[in-house]
Amino acid sequence: MKVKPAYRLLIAVISFITMENSAIAQQKTDGSVSQKTAENWLKSSKWKDGLKLEVSPSVNTAEFYKQYYANKAVWDKVFLFLKQTNLDTLSPGKHPIDGDNAYASVTEGPSKELDKAGWESHRKYIDLQYVIKGKERIDAINIDKATVTKPYDEAKDGAAYTAEGTSYTAEPGTFFLFFPQDVHRPNIKVAGYDVVKKLVIKIKVAN
Repeated sequence: MKVKPAYRLLIAVISFITMENSAIAQQKTDGSVSQKTAENWLKSSKWKDGLKLEVSPSVNTAEFYKQYYANKAVWDKVFLFLKQTNLDTLSPGKHPIDGDNAYASVTEGPSKELDKAGWESHRKYIDLQYVIKGKERIDAINIDKATVTKPYDEAKDGAAYTAEGTSYTAEPGTFFLFFPQDVHRPNIKVAGYDVVKKLVIKIKVAN
């Protein structure tokens, strides 16, 4: 019996949806996801829902995928905030997004000289860092390759380190994501940029 083209197309569509849902279900049950699945998801940009900003190539793609689907409603509110807010005119200070699940802080001032900037990591919150105006340098490295200088302080949700990481230039158009395993050193001065306006969104970690 011959299978009609339209029927074959329907089967293909159902198979694709089933595979996509299976990948999401697997991630939710055992916390794992293949690197290829995460990279394809990232490139699809479906998670951005029209947001024009790009994510830095430094992002831990598999962890982003895992955290997004474990806490999708909160992440969607974060990206909606970024899409609907005029960041250029957003005032310095704290701005609510979703209670303690996600909130934004805006600063505007000089960055730090390299010897004044410190390495840090967090356990309770993921950092989304975005330079609205100006440029700054941000360094990053996996926590396994950093040396602790100040143990984790739960009240401050932070630990301090020494490390030698990869340097990135943060500028308008691209945001950075730092998960608990991402030790980072932000706010480093870039020559020619004396004042930087920056947004940091704290997103609760889904364990």
